[in-house]
Amino acid sequence: MCLGKNYAAHAEEMKDITGPVGDYPIVFLKPNTAVVGPDDPIVLPAYSQDVQMEAELAIVIGRMCKDVLPEHAEQYIYGYTCANDVTARDVQRLEGQWFRGKAFDTSLPIGPWIETELDTEDGRITGSVNGTLVQDGNLKDMINGIHEAVAIASEVTTLLPGDLILTGTPAGVTTLQHGDIVEVEIEGLGTLRNPAIRR
Repeated sequence: MCLGKNYAAHAEEMKDITGPVGDYPIVFLKPNTAVVGPDDPIVLPAYSQDVQMEAELAIVIGRMCKDVLPEHAEQYIYGYTCANDVTARDVQRLEGQWFRGKAFDTSLPIGPWIETELDTEDGRITGSVNGTLVQDGNLKDMINGIHEAVAIASEVTTLLPGDLILTGTPAGVTTLQHGDIVEVEIEGLGTLRNPAIRR
């Protein structure tokens, strides 16, 4: 489950697609077939010419839960990992809804591991393409923090152990080309690296 428009600067750069910045994020799903691991290829879909990276922190759920209050969220969190919410931006813009733009196979690299202890109140989050920094933000800039994210997600549907909640991306999302090396790095968590390919 993913939260969109959760960093004000990214919401501003995407306002032609998502509308004005608000206090409540857009909530959408990615299927489990979108998930790949570290060093696995991101396969750019043939139906898109503008596939972009989005560096994100992912919450890993540890216990089944529903309608969690923010002050109780910590007891349902197992840990955290890096994620890349890869998006076919031209398709998202064209269709106005996000399924084809967000849900294609390999559109959710995660890893390189799960960290059970992480300072989510203040930590640098970056995205790079071929070693060039394109996204540079901080977890403290999230509109809705970690506990609020669990509350929002569990309000929609029952969360199960192993479910992921993606918490949004900073500004600077960038188009990927065949052969690019894409990196998501979160302070205290590590670096997720994947090649992009077009078949």
